[in-house]
Amino acid sequence: MNASDLLYARDMQAVAGIEKLRFFPLALQSGSGVWLVEEGGRKLLDLTSTWTAAGLGHGHPRITAAICRAAQAPAGAGGLSAVHRDSVGLAEELLALTPGTGERRVYLGHAGSDANDVVLRACRHATGRRRILAFRHGYHGGIGTAMRVSGVQIDAGVQADPDLYLARYPNVVHPHAGPDATPEAERDASLLEVERELARGDIACLMVEPILSDGGLIIPPVGFLAGLQALCRRYGVMLACDEVKVGLCRPGTMHAFEADHIVPDIVTFGKVLGGGLPLSAAVGPREILDGPPAAALLTTAGNPICTAAGREVLRVLVEEDMAARSKQAGERLIKALRQATQHMERVGNIRGQGLAIGLELLDGEGKPDRQLAQMVVYRAWELGVVLFYVGGHVLEITPPMTISECEIELAADTLYNAIRDSLSGVVNYDHVCRFSGW
Repeated sequence: MNASDLLYARDMQAVAGIEKLRFFPLALQSGSGVWLVEEGGRKLLDLTSTWTAAGLGHGHPRITAAICRAAQAPAGAGGLSAVHRDSVGLAEELLALTPGTGERRVYLGHAGSDANDVVLRACRHATGRRRILAFRHGYHGGIGTAMRVSGVQIDAGVQADPDLYLARYPNVVHPHAGPDATPEAERDASLLEVERELARGDIACLMVEPILSDGGLIIPPVGFLAGLQALCRRYGVMLACDEVKVGLCRPGTMHAFEADHIVPDIVTFGKVLGGGLPLSAAVGPREILDGPPAAALLTTAGNPICTAAGREVLRVLVEEDMAARSKQAGERLIKALRQATQHMERVGNIRGQGLAIGLELLDGEGKPDRQLAQMVVYRAWELGVVLFYVGGHVLEITPPMTISECEIELAADTLYNAIRDSLSGVVNYDHVCRFSGW
């Protein structure tokens, strides 16, 4: 048994399975930039950024330096009962970076899950309404109310919130409104469904992902987010945009909602914000997020080390124009993927915004092929590339925003080889099916 297999075996005996989502036996030793190193020394190109949490790469020198400075003489261990410069500074910088009007506040937490959970509970408290409107196959968290309004979790057997309505998220590649529906018809059908629910007058919050990420990397048609905003304003409902996974420069703009030229009432952040450390935030109206006191108690939330890292992440994003870099790199990567797979009938739609990219895998009848997706990500790992699948059959390609042109070409070539090998019988499915994936 090699070093990597040994560490993985120890994990299986020690760490609770309830917190695992595994696609292959990945046992890591270290990381640098867009590269990960397994126990034993094998290098792998990371096309996941750890579900986008390492969006600036692994061990970014500026973030590492900020963490070390803060850890040498930390101002306490959290922001629950004290303030310090980095918690206040991060909140101020997020307010400046996030469009909005009126008096606003910033919630600081540990993960997108708690940020979304707090937003939903705060909207219920402030409005006196109970119902939440979200979307099928969406994902907003792994705890509390956020988990119970996540379509992905509900699909997997989690009990839905009793006051939840899940609307259809418009899909221009596989329209719900019918195979011949135009993008406009698909968008309008979803908005009509949303309006019907808003008109009942009992919705506390509408929460939406600007790109349906874990549901299959689905990019909505132009005008969908703008339509949601118009409806929410008409019916006096808070519009909360979940930017946790695909925001902060990954889509080629600072915020994913900018693609539709809107300004949500509430925006939630996470993953890349912490530079690999646990950090999340929600920016929203004072009347929503200011009370009641102690309604969201996390002892180490807003701690000086994570917030110092978050402040440096924001500086890097702005000073190094990561939005433009993501846009350019994403265009190159999509072009390379399309060229590499153009003659593969089992490869369906390839889509993306910036470095949030999805590649569909289909069976011989043109239907979603989960088994092929399982084999491809497993074979890619064997060939030295780390990526996962979402939506059952879509390869999710979200590399660090620092990926180079050479690494983009390597990624496209390796994925071509992984798909080819999976189709030609090289992959042993008995090995693959040990890992549940999504």
